Amino acid sequence: MFKLTKTSTQMCTRNLRTTAGLFQRVPMSKFDPETDVRENLALLQKNVDVVKSRLRRPLTLSEKIVYGHLDEPETADIVRGESYLRLRPDRVAMQDATAQMAMLQFVASGIPRVAVPSTIHCDHLIEAQLGGDLDLNRAKDINSEVYNFLSTAGAKYGAGFWKPGSGIIHQIILENYAYPGIMLIGTDSHTVNGGGLGGVFVGVGGADAVDVMAGIPWELKCPKVIGVHLIGEISAWTSPKDVILRVADILTVKGGTGAIVEYFGPGVNSLSCTGMGTICNMGAEIGATTSIFPYNERMARYLNATERGDIAKIADNYKHLLESDEGAEYDEVIEINLSELKPLINGPFTPDLCTPVSEIGARAEKEGWPTEVKVGLIGSCTNSSYEDMTRSASIARQAQAKGIKFKSLFTITPGSEQIRATIARDGVDQPLRDIGGLVLANACGPCIGQWDRQDIAKKREEHNRYFLQ
Repeated sequence: MFKLTKTSTQMCTRNLRTTAGLFQRVPMSKFDPETDVRENLALLQKNVDVVKSRLRRPLTLSEKIVYGHLDEPETADIVRGESYLRLRPDRVAMQDATAQMAMLQFVASGIPRVAVPSTIHCDHLIEAQLGGDLDLNRAKDINSEVYNFLSTAGAKYGAGFWKPGSGIIHQIILENYAYPGIMLIGTDSHTVNGGGLGGVFVGVGGADAVDVMAGIPWELKCPKVIGVHLIGEISAWTSPKDVILRVADILTVKGGTGAIVEYFGPGVNSLSCTGMGTICNMGAEIGATTSIFPYNERMARYLNATERGDIAKIADNYKHLLESDEGAEYDEVIEINLSELKPLINGPFTPDLCTPVSEIGARAEKEGWPTEVKVGLIGSCTNSSYEDMTRSASIARQAQAKGIKFKSLFTITPGSEQIRATIARDGVDQPLRDIGGLVLANACGPCIGQWDRQDIAKKREEHNRYFLQ
């Protein structure tokens, strides 16, 4: 796990904080004490004021954060769906598969240090096979050259390094670097997960990440804004993931293309912060640029739980900035009543094929879909929070009480070392193990196909089928 070394400058900063009163620094996290959230939000407010004076209309939340990061807010051409914006993101994050080329390109630039705070996360190269520790040690051996390059390059050029086993990039970001109002780009499509903490998080290619690390503005076509109005309250067996499954059903896999999906309404307050992260995470499956929720008490509780309570206090002061203006207009609005929402399953074959859980058996038989569940997974960047693990463990306890064992394989991938240690401390992982679950490393694993699967025969001549047909 990335650890900071205390320097005299940092010690001096800490001393200043105790006497600075209202002007004291608010560090992003203990892993980045130099980034001042108070300063970033003040700049965001200043830029938003400039843009609002030009556009003379109410802004949506996503517009505030995007336009608030314009390189030249006084003169930028701002037309939804048409103009191209030059933006200054606050931060860059890279996973170990895409970071290799990105860091090589940055090294070749000759620039001595990254221009914005950046981190590298080792989560994609750990192959799931036998279990957490065994798989982790194997990955460290196989990928030692890659890990050595990324860690030393990060140290030389000022990028933080989260070693293999520390966790999945998006969960690490949510726990340590995400905050309301931030703009972060990451070299992975599910970077959008961070929208659950009220920021604009966008997945990009390595070249875009290199530009930002080199101090060059990042270009983005001015996104349209799709509003999702949530009413009612989530309850019973329904989970936050059912919200995005319904949104995918409505918008389809292409419906979010070129747009930010912005959730609002009274129903938002019944969702947990990590639940909102899950919803934003799967916005990638509908092609959305990103998704976002307005700052609320649930986010404040999460910031406090992750030892960033000072950020919550600052966010409370900027709450007007971290939600849509009254009268703000969306390009499209859909409404979902959470009180009426039922547990859903999307798929197979496409993530916008939606079926209520109560009807999946009959529909699978009618459509000729596969009916044998061979492997189950709780985890990945989408469902690996403490909340997700406790819900799964609750079902496992009920199954165990009935003497039920799994007929299929069941795997668990904690989102981070913090999650793994917490569920171990609280005994949450034991029910999952007791009914046959295999706890894998804190990494992407099966979700991205990084998995040495042994329960089915591998078809090594599959490429010949095209010619036979």
